[in-house]
Amino acid sequence: MNLKSRPAVALLSLSLAAIALAGCSEESAGSDDGASAGNCDPADVQLLGQVRNESNPYEAAWLDGGDAFAESVGLTQERLTYDGDSTKQQDQIAQRLAGDTECLVMNILPNGDSDTPPIVEGAEEAGVHVVTQWNKPADMDPTEYDYWLSHITYNGVESGQQIGDALAEAIGGSGGIIALQGVLDTAAAKDRFAGLEESLAANPDVTLLDDQTANFSRAEALEVTKTLLTKHGDDVKGIWAANDDMALGALEALQQAGLEGEVAVVGIDAVPDALTAIENGTMTATVSSDGPWQGGVGLAIGYCVATGELSVDDIDDEHRAFYAEQFLITEENVAEFTSPETDTADFECDNVFDRAVGPLP
Repeated sequence: MNLKSRPAVALLSLSLAAIALAGCSEESAGSDDGASAGNCDPADVQLLGQVRNESNPYEAAWLDGGDAFAESVGLTQERLTYDGDSTKQQDQIAQRLAGDTECLVMNILPNGDSDTPPIVEGAEEAGVHVVTQWNKPADMDPTEYDYWLSHITYNGVESGQQIGDALAEAIGGSGGIIALQGVLDTAAAKDRFAGLEESLAANPDVTLLDDQTANFSRAEALEVTKTLLTKHGDDVKGIWAANDDMALGALEALQQAGLEGEVAVVGIDAVPDALTAIENGTMTATVSSDGPWQGGVGLAIGYCVATGELSVDDIDDEHRAFYAEQFLITEENVAEFTSPETDTADFECDNVFDRAVGPLP
């Protein structure tokens, strides 16, 4: 992942709104036309989903969920990926907002917290309904915007603690562990590591030997884990990873070191390879946020507002920025998650907030 281009985001944020407006008529940029009034013909709605990359199974599943929703309403989803590059993400959004934005709905995974403001501000200027997920600055509130409909995330402290506790149990309540952190400029990475710290406080005989970022990347996690295994040797009894892609990279490092099955590994996302690893006993636990549901529901919220089936004014404040339900998966219940099916009933306008479990603080 290329995070070195972060400074360019500031420049892009200044120009994004202007670029968007240059490609939009006065009507499409906040007037009472069909898009802003929620009177879009369902057939005219445009759907766009954007994630970092499709090599990450969780993010690929997110876009697949968007496709499932789009198909359920007779539309197609435009799939965009930006390779974990903030500049590329902003450029993609700017170019899209400079084009045909009438009845456009966007479901976006910002690369980091600082990437959310220019995306939201550009969408607001262009009169484009947008839902963001995972990452935003803590002081940004969707209720202060007309077109930023919802921000969906998960209680990362809770999930980080859940897998931390599962790891502690797997190593018998004592021993050394290493931690693989995600992209540090994301709420998900910060909160999940805070959850690990809470787990360590509750399990005082478990020792954190080392922690390093692997940027949510399997390839980076492989190399970081190899380095940490060399550094700490037999003291490593468990590996805590902030997502499954890094957990799978850690498993590969263990396999290369001849330690497969001897060191407990936990992650988050419930990607298929992780579920298989839990089934065969090489991985201990993961947490599911249901990527396909995320990919579908973000578009569904926007579609419902754009077509007038749901009014922004009728969305409770607690649903403008909320935690969604998540599930701890271990060998005891993994069979329930290995063959998931997207239920398009979840995307009906009356149901889009059914998985909300509480507002963001």
